[in-house]
Amino acid sequence: MTSIEHTSVVYRVARAEESDAALALDNSFTTDSVIEVTSTDDGFRLREVAVDPPLRKVFPDEEDDEEDGGVDGGGEEGGPDDGTSTTRVVVALDGDGALCGAITTEFTAWNSRLVIADVRVAPGHRGRGVGRGLMDRALDHGRELGARTAWLEVTNVNAPAVRAYRRMGFTLCGVDVTLYTGTASEGEQALFMSRPLTT
Repeated sequence: MTSIEHTSVVYRVARAEESDAALALDNSFTTDSVIEVTSTDDGFRLREVAVDPPLRKVFPDEEDDEEDGGVDGGGEEGGPDDGTSTTRVVVALDGDGALCGAITTEFTAWNSRLVIADVRVAPGHRGRGVGRGLMDRALDHGRELGARTAWLEVTNVNAPAVRAYRRMGFTLCGVDVTLYTGTASEGEQALFMSRPLTT
């Protein structure tokens, strides 16, 4: 297992004892806009709209809400459990060796998909390229595994993440307006985004 240094941040595969700390990283956020999803007879219309006052989102603990998904603290639902999935966590450590970010991925062989199950960057390290550094390593790993696409889920209220994922080459590939029904995220919609990993 090798460590890769990018600026003053070191990225490496997480050690077993770091799993709980990676999941404990604060993934809450505040935003002044959300992605409004409108259903039509022919599909969905999405547009970014301002919210005032700004919205603050705090995700529930994993064991409290397994459905609150994707990059915000969950994973892919459905899909066969055929023993051909591989989960991996990569962590980012700052110059002092403190955990400042983590990304969890799962490779599903049946459809050659790299699922970006969770991305977390500590609030004090956001906007410094840590998330992109984590994503770059995840996508490289997906290519090594032979993944054809990378896929993620994000709540429509996380407009900052949607903008970041678009800058990283992800595009909208689906919407689920009922995924969070009956959960702590009731009223939000799930946006699915993907990007090709092969040329």
